[in-house]
Amino acid sequence: MQTKENAVAKKKETPLSMDVSSLENLAGMGTENVGQRDLQLPFLKILSQLSPQVTQGDSKFIADARPGMIYNSVSDQCYNGQEGIRVIPCFYKLEYLEWKDRGQEGSGAPVNIYDGTSDILTQTNRGPDKKDRLPNGNYIEETASHYVLLVDDNDQPTETALITMKATQRKKSRKWNSMIMTQRVKGKNGFFQPPSFAQIYRLKTILEKNSLGSWYGWDIDFDKNVPNQTLLTAAQDFYNTCKQGEVNVKHGEEEAPKQVESDSTPY
Repeated sequence: MQTKENAVAKKKETPLSMDVSSLENLAGMGTENVGQRDLQLPFLKILSQLSPQVTQGDSKFIADARPGMIYNSVSDQCYNGQEGIRVIPCFYKLEYLEWKDRGQEGSGAPVNIYDGTSDILTQTNRGPDKKDRLPNGNYIEETASHYVLLVDDNDQPTETALITMKATQRKKSRKWNSMIMTQRVKGKNGFFQPPSFAQIYRLKTILEKNSLGSWYGWDIDFDKNVPNQTLLTAAQDFYNTCKQGEVNVKHGEEEAPKQVESDSTPY
């Protein structure tokens, strides 16, 4: 796979040996019964020094992947973190995910997912590893899910995806939500708060540090309001799909990077 310095890995294209017009009349056939629940929503995550994509010899290794890049879990595309990506925040959801410790049987997916209104954290105690532990030994992660529509440099929609923020990145999620809610547009009756899916943001990555070590985190800036009806309609359609609960999310897909030290290392 090849990557552009300031963009994304190119997708492989297979040349057609027939006239494209002969396929045009058959467009979409065979997928009539495929809905959003039948599709895998990509996760966009930041690669760390320990991510399998940058670990030579790992089955998920990508030659051009580097720490600080933004990785698409479905297409294996890697975006330059300094250039960033442009996204429309279409839907937001806070959840509490219950996990078994890494390496235990069944640790590849959450044991339970609790709604953002749950009081599950009242049943936990902070362990030596700074994780919120339940009496059964499992731990709870407060997880902010941002459902987004990727936008290219020509203001065209490309694909939908999910960005989850937890641990040290929760403050980034709160800041992003505050940025979204403080935007104002002047209408015929004065200023009003536009829908989140009428706004475009640029997400880059930056190196962060604390007493536990260093890692790459999100850097979020407002880009501009959605400039055309086509893009707005695409974003609103994804919002409606998310709100109706029709998006298929597999939280094991945004797996944490391998640890060589304590599991308390933040990412």
